[in-house]
Amino acid sequence: MEKRASVVVVDDQYVSRSFFEIQVQMSRGYVLAASLSSAEQAIAFCMAHQVDLVIMDVMMKYGLDGLTCAKAIHHNNPGTRIILTTSTAETQWISEAREAGIESFWFKEYSDIPLTQVMDRTMAGERVFPDSPPNPDFGDAVKTDLSDRELEVLRALTRNLTNGEIAEQLHISPHTVKRHIENMLLKTGYKNRIDLAVNAKALGLVVHEDDRTENRTPKGENKAGSGNFGPSWPWRR
Repeated sequence: MEKRASVVVVDDQYVSRSFFEIQVQMSRGYVLAASLSSAEQAIAFCMAHQVDLVIMDVMMKYGLDGLTCAKAIHHNNPGTRIILTTSTAETQWISEAREAGIESFWFKEYSDIPLTQVMDRTMAGERVFPDSPPNPDFGDAVKTDLSDRELEVLRALTRNLTNGEIAEQLHISPHTVKRHIENMLLKTGYKNRIDLAVNAKALGLVVHEDDRTENRTPKGENKAGSGNFGPSWPWRR
């Protein structure tokens, strides 16, 4: 009998995690080894057990984000393949995942390829990344109607930064920031910068890096979220 690949699914959202579980359990070539709600738990599990595949969300409400922890798993367990997922339309993580050697990246809401197909191709040694970025509606526009610089300004707007703060962060002038915001308002039909920021965040159109990497810690727990890791959580064996 052919050995089934052991899979760990990691997502802090119950519905998404349950979806991953079902996909694994319905596929004959896989067995569910663990279903976890934090990325740090995945690091510990992979260090203690033989795991063939990890399916993990990038964004975590508490603790470290999935991309950061995927890098640690990849370093500690070179034989473990990883599929990073997200329900947002943020594309800036794709290049970071590629550079880190992560095997595959899958958009939950926007991919035309079923997750099980990505799993099979990943386990066959293929690196599976989107052929084209998600292009959701954004007011009267779609995401690709915005330039790369406008998207950078929009990310900063979701952090409630002033024009001066955005200008300093992006190394451009406050006047240029103002012009980009005016252009986005014209394209999308939104009334003001607050509408731009609120809708971009609600739609998951863009995610500022700080929102990915500076997640809150639940009361009474350390940064790891489960209480099992301190500041020196295990990057390597």
